[in-house]
Amino acid sequence: MRKIAAVLLIFTMLVIASCGSSRSAAGGKVYDKKAVACYYADKFNGKKTASGEKFSNSKYTAAHKKLDFGTKVRVTNLKNNKSVVVTINDRGPFSRGRDIDLSKKAFMEITDNKNHGEITVRIEVLN
Repeated sequence: MRKIAAVLLIFTMLVIASCGSSRSAAGGKVYDKKAVACYYADKFNGKKTASGEKFSNSKYTAAHKKLDFGTKVRVTNLKNNKSVVVTINDRGPFSRGRDIDLSKKAFMEITDNKNHGEITVRIEVLN
């Protein structure tokens, strides 16, 4: 009987501890539940980002208006649940209604429609 009571107590404590948490099952802190992602045009390859790094559409990077440079975020497509981890190294996007600019490689990895330039995503901060 004591073992059952102990197991129930531990289970209850775990449930209470997890209540109200904004962490996802994979360990990231949800930053934006519903954001719009797009991707960089190829004309930006080789140009300097706001962080000073050289931009490459073949890397896993992104631009965000507020997140610190170097922040790793998981971006998950809400339609197909595919996700990618990118590092923030630039500012933007500067188009109204868009929340994050992904490198083309990152965007193409999570989209189902390669001909559409926007997807709805969840953004989770990992560090």
